[in-house]
Amino acid sequence: MLHSAESTLHLTSLSGRATEQLAPSFSMLPNTEHADGKYRLRRYSVVRFEDGQITDKGDNCFVQSEHFNHFQGDVIRQFEPVLESTMQSSAMLELVTLFVNTNALPNGQEIEIHQMRIAAVFDETEVAPEGVHQDGFDHIALVGIGRENIVGGEIMLYNDNREAPFFRKVLENGEVAILDDSKLWHNAQPIRCIDNRNAGYMDLFVLTAKDTRNALHS
Repeated sequence: MLHSAESTLHLTSLSGRATEQLAPSFSMLPNTEHADGKYRLRRYSVVRFEDGQITDKGDNCFVQSEHFNHFQGDVIRQFEPVLESTMQSSAMLELVTLFVNTNALPNGQEIEIHQMRIAAVFDETEVAPEGVHQDGFDHIALVGIGRENIVGGEIMLYNDNREAPFFRKVLENGEVAILDDSKLWHNAQPIRCIDNRNAGYMDLFVLTAKDTRNALHS
């Protein structure tokens, strides 16, 4: 598959209705026992998108190679699944359809969905503890859903891991950055509370996919 410069980054957004529909479910995200589990609350599901429908495959174990994640690489992490009410909502259908159509993914594509709340529990809370990194996929969508009482959290994109970022942006509610993970590197600024007397957090979805059309040639 040929990648043009224009295809490495695509900025778009969800409808306001979809963003509002997805936001309340973040208050029901569980803590985990993983290394970042006290401040990165998360659900995780693997789905198949076929004939315009989302089917949860029931796989909630996530592992990344040490090659891509020096923070928690080669560790099998079990998460609770994205709630069925969230997964079968019209808002999730809008999000997954946007991801598939933007990347021209084939019918039956497998997609991993991370739903995360990063809570600002430290003076500076790391959004991406692994630093400047790739995730080992072909396509990634970073989806801003909500921000409360925080500053920071800008996503930063790089052409490689030795240069300064060429792109920085706070993802406001509903904003979506879709990037070619095989070409670009990414990171995010830490977050901190504006008012330490109140909770601060950042809510986002991360969608990832491998391009199965290239699987025989990789």
